[in-house]
Amino acid sequence: MRAISARRVKALNLGALVHVADNSGARIARIIGVKRGKSRAGRQIACGIADWVKISVRKGLPEMKGQIFDAVIIRQRKSYRRLTGDRISFEDNAVALLKDEKGNPKGTQIRGPVAREVNERWPQVAKIATIVI
Repeated sequence: MRAISARRVKALNLGALVHVADNSGARIARIIGVKRGKSRAGRQIACGIADWVKISVRKGLPEMKGQIFDAVIIRQRKSYRRLTGDRISFEDNAVALLKDEKGNPKGTQIRGPVAREVNERWPQVAKIATIVI
């Protein structure tokens, strides 16, 4: 995975409920794993902006409930610092579902803003966003 240009904070633990910001049919999901994540031995793994996670759909279309998908975190409430000195935070925690391991999104549109750090690591996801901050 590519590095991002921010001092990011790992703000979301396993079990955190997040909004699904794309139009794939899911509404609320639970984080159940972090792909390619690293942590100290004995410590529960956490994730932050632009991380690749495994999620389980909790609310949405009936055929999607309980299914497991890959996703990328596009917004987080906890503030993080960019290298320019700016502090960035959003009003919710949100993910966008991925169709395959190459980073292609499952939906065709993302509601709300997407962080610029997501554009650095996942350009296909940021391409379908309405605004990149």
